[in-house]
Amino acid sequence: MPDPTTPPVTPHTTTHQANTYLRDARLARALSFGTLAWLGAESLLGLAAGLEAHSVALIGWGWSALVEALASLIVIWRFTGRRLHSHTAEERARKAVAVSFWVLAPYLALHVAYDLVAGQRPAPTVLGIVVTTISLVSMPLLGVAKRRLGRRLGSAATTGEGTQNVLCSVLAGGVLAGLAATSYGWWWLDPAVALVLAGVAVREGGKAWRGESCPH
Repeated sequence: MPDPTTPPVTPHTTTHQANTYLRDARLARALSFGTLAWLGAESLLGLAAGLEAHSVALIGWGWSALVEALASLIVIWRFTGRRLHSHTAEERARKAVAVSFWVLAPYLALHVAYDLVAGQRPAPTVLGIVVTTISLVSMPLLGVAKRRLGRRLGSAATTGEGTQNVLCSVLAGGVLAGLAATSYGWWWLDPAVALVLAGVAVREGGKAWRGESCPH
């Protein structure tokens, strides 16, 4: 993909290219606004369901929705005002997304340790199943659209946000599997999913920091 620090509009850019860039930037910003609204509700419902069910994976997934919401805010910031054609705004946005990943990992590890010591065991919850199922279906569509926009815009921040959305759907599937497994007595799968989520957050944060968030 193009160098994210390269200005998207130069003196040699044609009017058509400039108009296409502006259209894609507005679309990326609009998608981020829509995602932000959903993730706010998703996070609150996920955290409520996770606390009710004593599910570390579900709580972690609720927190990860806040991380995704932060990424959406960063993309909105990136494509607003004079930052639209900034040399440095893209790099700052990319590194901010990386830090947002790293905030999640230690929380998950500590929460798993606390619940294991306290003897907490997860239980299935209807609210958790409904919310994660909606994300499992909807987030890949948003993620793919943003990653395509990121390639066209040369924006690693937009691509990274799309990657987070796709990752959200994968994690939702893992949380659903963990909730289902508790019905068969496999309670340990829930904290295992949470620890995997923490590891993924560290890995994706490193990739975002190094500018390796383009889709594979």
